[in-house]
Amino acid sequence: MGKEKYISIKKSVNGFSFANLGLFTGFGDGIVNAVYSLVILGIFTNMFNEHIASSAVGFYVAIYSVYCVVVGLFANEILRIISKSKLLYIVMLMVALCYAMMSFSILPSSFIFLDYLSGTCITLVGMLIPLFMADFSKQVGMEKLNARFHLWVNIGALLAPVFALTIASHFNSYRAPFLAAAMIYFSGLLFFKQFGIVQEQKEIKPAKITKTLRALRINTKAFFNTPGMTRAYIVNFGYYALRAMRLLYVPIVVIEQGFSNEVLSTVLTIGILPYIVFGTFIGKLVKKYGTKFWLTVGLVSFAVLSVIACFAKGYVLLCVFVLWQISGACMESVHDLLFFNSAKKTEQTRFYGVFRTSGNFPNVVAPILGAVCIAVFGSTSAVWLVTAVLGILSTIILWSKND
Repeated sequence: MGKEKYISIKKSVNGFSFANLGLFTGFGDGIVNAVYSLVILGIFTNMFNEHIASSAVGFYVAIYSVYCVVVGLFANEILRIISKSKLLYIVMLMVALCYAMMSFSILPSSFIFLDYLSGTCITLVGMLIPLFMADFSKQVGMEKLNARFHLWVNIGALLAPVFALTIASHFNSYRAPFLAAAMIYFSGLLFFKQFGIVQEQKEIKPAKITKTLRALRINTKAFFNTPGMTRAYIVNFGYYALRAMRLLYVPIVVIEQGFSNEVLSTVLTIGILPYIVFGTFIGKLVKKYGTKFWLTVGLVSFAVLSVIACFAKGYVLLCVFVLWQISGACMESVHDLLFFNSAKKTEQTRFYGVFRTSGNFPNVVAPILGAVCIAVFGSTSAVWLVTAVLGILSTIILWSKND
């Protein structure tokens, strides 16, 4: 599927305009990420003992992520019947509505249903913004747009943990911050609406499941047969696997170590600073030293710190969690450039749905491995064995001669 036509759009809108949406998604997602695993842990704590509940969180996220992988795979089919601009408007609105409802003291089953619905929309938001940036990247390049997008994401996320956990403490509920996230996403929707985008209306044709599955199979096969795509997929998988483990288990481990919500919020907030610092000049550094260099620094340092985290306790462990963010900052603006630098412009929309599953699929594999480690070793800290192995394997693939 080629590049979509834009019938009209404000003259002032460019690639940076779409990158600026990172402020809203970063702030909203940062609020949710600060309390998400604690909400899920609370649901399972009412059913099982502490260690089983901690392990169950991993399995829940894995099952949830299988669903998000499927959504990502079918995204190309969705974009055949609806324009990117209309779809982004719909999914951002749905995220806001779902988060608003998830903030109330609803039944666990209702929360889980809304979690899946919002996950559908979050997956599509995460795909659509980079595709818009790619459409308008000709004059400035994806390196600069990626750097701007992630800079805004991290500025938005900087105050999110403190904001989220302050709300949680005030209302004595880890669900309360979801309402704030809903308001942030709705503000982002209003910001996007000001772009005045009008795209071609697509003809809606009756869909046959067999034809859709066949198209999906052909598209997936074509993706992995395209030079550079397999390497890009595996390395991106490694980045998101490390990110998934950190987001899921750091809050749980900090609380299990006996630290307060205030300490957790401080650790999460300080951890955002490296992303903001790197975000101001990473675009130039990528061009100077190359994508592989920064990916290698991030992956290897994350692996080394993971080994330390397996044995560290108390404030030493908190320092490791903060240093991890430097590793993540090295990779954040470059982890998907292997895809955009290898895929032709006309193939980016077609292949991005398949590629984007490398951001969801880690949430299936990594938490399951983490849950197994917890069950075997009887300690949540055992999950850092998984991140150590993932970091090393991803580095090997990055530098392997065969794609």
